[in-house]
Amino acid sequence: MPVAVFILGLAVFAQGTSEFMLSGLLPDISADLGVSLSQAGLLTSAFAIGMVVGAPVLAAATLHWPRRRSLVLFLAVFAAAHVVSALTPDYAVLLAARVVSALANAGFWAVAAAAAVAMVPVQARARALAIVVGGVTVACVAGVPAGALLGQLWGWRSAFWAVAVLSALSAVAILRALPSGTAGRTPASRETNAPDPSEENAALSRAENAGSGARTGVRAELRALADRRVAVTYLLNALIQGATFCAFTFLAPLVTEVAGFGEGWVPAMLVLFGAGSFLGITLGGRLGDAHPMRVLGYGMSGLTAGWAVLALAGGNQVVLIVLVFVQGMLAFGLAPALTSRAYQLAAGAPTLAGAFATAAFNVGAAAGPGLGGLALDAGFGFRAPVWVAAVLMVLALVVLAWAVLLERRAAHAPVSRV
Repeated sequence: MPVAVFILGLAVFAQGTSEFMLSGLLPDISADLGVSLSQAGLLTSAFAIGMVVGAPVLAAATLHWPRRRSLVLFLAVFAAAHVVSALTPDYAVLLAARVVSALANAGFWAVAAAAAVAMVPVQARARALAIVVGGVTVACVAGVPAGALLGQLWGWRSAFWAVAVLSALSAVAILRALPSGTAGRTPASRETNAPDPSEENAALSRAENAGSGARTGVRAELRALADRRVAVTYLLNALIQGATFCAFTFLAPLVTEVAGFGEGWVPAMLVLFGAGSFLGITLGGRLGDAHPMRVLGYGMSGLTAGWAVLALAGGNQVVLIVLVFVQGMLAFGLAPALTSRAYQLAAGAPTLAGAFATAAFNVGAAAGPGLGGLALDAGFGFRAPVWVAAVLMVLALVVLAWAVLLERRAAHAPVSRV
């Protein structure tokens, strides 16, 4: 696996830490800036919305840029936005900086996913994506608790400074690891005429140039996304992430109010969920290349059953501990197979395929907690978000059956001859 793939994962770790660390910093931000807790919570919503909008728009805007330039630019903007966040005494400026951070993060995600896929053979795509997406799970395990600790020791602004520094270091590493590339050459010609005899450097050159300097325009990539199977894959992604973040967002009251654990157990449960996610994405990356539909079928069935059991038996502390780990493993274990499948079905859209996958992920990440909050506000109790997660997964299984039907139709469709 090229070293550059791991560097992309490091950058995603920094950005994932920023996205999720606010859960432990909101009370301090609220008190420091003189806003309500709900207003501080809008910082999280603004980030999710920026991710949804920014991924396809910025991916299209930078389609013909060399990927190294795009990645470094997005990281530089992301780091600068965090410097502004760390310095500002004004809530409105912080809110705007979060939107800018999200836009840069979305653009980086789209280009990074495309670059990672282009660096490796087709049969290793899910593994490469697992390493990149794995940065998010490592952020859940280590980055978010570390951000909370920094906030406790030196104030919430120190966490933003840490993310800015780590993002800047990642940008420098990408400058060193990815070649600059040459615009205007087709991917095929680059692969054939790669001047570097090193296999890894040739792969990196293909990753840098494929789709960025090629003569593939936005319209051509959008046409490649017209396959209904691609749209169904994005819908699956949104539903699965909606279920995951619906339950994950409201895990704390389930731990304390339903299972009867003390508040000190909440960080431990979050780390446990993140550890399961890391294991899941590692296994999913290996299995997703060989058996993508089987991984989706078994994984989604297990995830659905797990949320239902957790909603029913969440008051049992042993059941809660086991399922927090297992559900994290299953939820993130599906991500590489889903994203790899989108790239497989939309091979002619190497940049926008990743952009819309990022948007679908964040649609779920934004909608899931909203639905869970509505269930709570309706008075259905602290188990309600987990029930919502289970219902979303039932819908996802129906969509998966639709995906299988479309796949069978495509397999038996006559091949047109020109």
